[in-house]
Amino acid sequence: MAHDYPLTQYPVAISIDAAAGERNRLTAFLRPILSIPHMMLVGPGAWIHRLDSAGLVGAAAYVLAIVNWFAILVTGESIKGIRDFQLYYLRWRTRAVAYMALFVDPYPPFGDGPYPATIAVTEPTVRDRPTIAVRLILAVPHLVVLFFLVFAWVLCTVIAWFAILFGGTYPASLYPFASGTMRWTLRVEAYLLLLVDEYPPFTLE
Repeated sequence: MAHDYPLTQYPVAISIDAAAGERNRLTAFLRPILSIPHMMLVGPGAWIHRLDSAGLVGAAAYVLAIVNWFAILVTGESIKGIRDFQLYYLRWRTRAVAYMALFVDPYPPFGDGPYPATIAVTEPTVRDRPTIAVRLILAVPHLVVLFFLVFAWVLCTVIAWFAILFGGTYPASLYPFASGTMRWTLRVEAYLLLLVDEYPPFTLE
């Protein structure tokens, strides 16, 4: 089943081509173990998701966000090399999390590469310096909501894991919430990384 969420009113678009039909039960069974290398590099997701852990590549992206924070406030422009690296991290993370969350079966590439889960971020033409100055404070409401949503997402993933092992399919009733939480999380990450200035919507859509 294919799901495309362009989110035309927000400059972060996530597309997931979820696996259809009978799922690969063996790789699903081993998914928590197979995901470990990606967890170390771009952070956990869906199984042991932590909002304060982004992996080694993600940690570098957030450190560079601090540098970019000063650059945007002073010059009004993002440093291109930093933005490119942050987008690289976010694309990798999107693929890895979709795999960890059992939405897809193919093993994600280490870095860039074709995959049935993608993210696209539209660069702002003019930066909103006042909101950038207080970005961490503005993000707090989302972080509070996501704390609870992600906990529920972990439970959904565990249920889906058993459902795939015994029934061969991801429960259709759980998919909208689980994929919606993933999209919400990625929109907030893009906002925290200063890739966009529009405030993320409080929605799973």
